[in-house]
Amino acid sequence: MAKDRHPKSQRVFEQSIYIQASATAVERCLTDLDLMHRWLNPAVRCDPVGTWGTDLGDRSRFILKLPLEPALNNQVVEREPGKIVWAFTGFFRGCDRWECVPDGAGTLLLNRFAFEIPNPLVAWGFDRVAAGWVKGDMEAQLRRLKRVAEEVYYLQT
Repeated sequence: MAKDRHPKSQRVFEQSIYIQASATAVERCLTDLDLMHRWLNPAVRCDPVGTWGTDLGDRSRFILKLPLEPALNNQVVEREPGKIVWAFTGFFRGCDRWECVPDGAGTLLLNRFAFEIPNPLVAWGFDRVAAGWVKGDMEAQLRRLKRVAEEVYYLQT
């Protein structure tokens, strides 16, 4: 019997997009907070904890703009040029991995969002109501990031 790649409690969303911009321009959209707010879902805001940064150990909070403002507390746990991995805790626990892969005249941006939902009631609701919306929103987010990165790249060249 083949072993399941991910435990049943783990959810994984993987997506990628080709961007006609340098890996440096694409990475800037992940490291510059003002640019990040241009492509994040408008219902989400990212607040630094202390000074904003994307170096190893830097912290931030992603807050849903809902009545109770649920939040994910994040910390950069892996960092190298072209790659950032945020580990997060809150109503989800997991990692959000972003990697810029130079490809010809552009960049392939890979995103892997893997998480568990500790609260069984929240997990049930997520699986039945929000999972499809989150997947669609993550794909739309990549398209917004592509537009911002290409604009940044063409303005600097």
